[in-house]
Amino acid sequence: MNVTGSEFTGMIIDENKDNYFVQKEGQTFRLPKAELEEEAALGTALHGFGYEDQEHHLRFTTRLPEARPGHFAFGTVTASRRDLGVFVDVGLPEKDIVVSLDELPTMHELWPKKGDRLMVTMRTDDKNRLWGELADEKIFSSLGKKAPESMKNHDITGTVYRLKLAGSYVLTDDYYLGYIHPSERYQEPRLGEVVKGRVIGVNPYGVLNLSLKPRAYETINQDAEMLKVMLEQANDHFLPFNDHSAPEDIQKHFAMSKGQFKRALGHLLKNKEITQNENGIQLADKTIK
Repeated sequence: MNVTGSEFTGMIIDENKDNYFVQKEGQTFRLPKAELEEEAALGTALHGFGYEDQEHHLRFTTRLPEARPGHFAFGTVTASRRDLGVFVDVGLPEKDIVVSLDELPTMHELWPKKGDRLMVTMRTDDKNRLWGELADEKIFSSLGKKAPESMKNHDITGTVYRLKLAGSYVLTDDYYLGYIHPSERYQEPRLGEVVKGRVIGVNPYGVLNLSLKPRAYETINQDAEMLKVMLEQANDHFLPFNDHSAPEDIQKHFAMSKGQFKRALGHLLKNKEITQNENGIQLADKTIK
């Protein structure tokens, strides 16, 4: 019986200066002595996980990884290889596991990047190679809590776990399930990307409807700041635009709608940071550098 890639109890049969050697079913695994808090004697039984490390040597650890056969947990993406998949750190010393490209999005730009998170378990193929396997919808449904209506307008942080044409699906840090409609994001997030958003609704099943777009007042501040910077850089701190300018001219010059432009103008006028007349807008004297 091959126990590589599994959790088992083995026996210490030998040691050298730096390592113990743990045996199970005729297989011998190396366990660095530094992993144990106390010295162990020959014949001691140890419970842990046996696997093949990056150098293809049999390795044993008493620190069970959270993600292992029969157990799902988040691991951190460490690297990717276009012809293979992504490497994920699940807590195994000297070993990252691979999530095959067959489980990843067709579009490479939506693959997880270094630092992203994937919820995985482990499986061993018929060649005794260890792979990461993504959690499916049933796993996330079992993990997700029903969100209360009071969550509306709360800020959340979560991990994108599923990409579909209909939108992006998220598990929040508080273990609520969330959904992002394509109209509520500026670009599609990656699988495994950690996103920050806000709750715009809670559906009857307790799933959060999320938006990655800023609130209106946050957008106003961003647009107003951009206008200020453009005025600071303009000749005489003047721009030939005002609230009567054509929408297409505003869009072309500022890359914003006329509504956004007028709200930003109103914000700056209220704070007396600019002045406006029939010819355009100018920084108020106090803000001219």
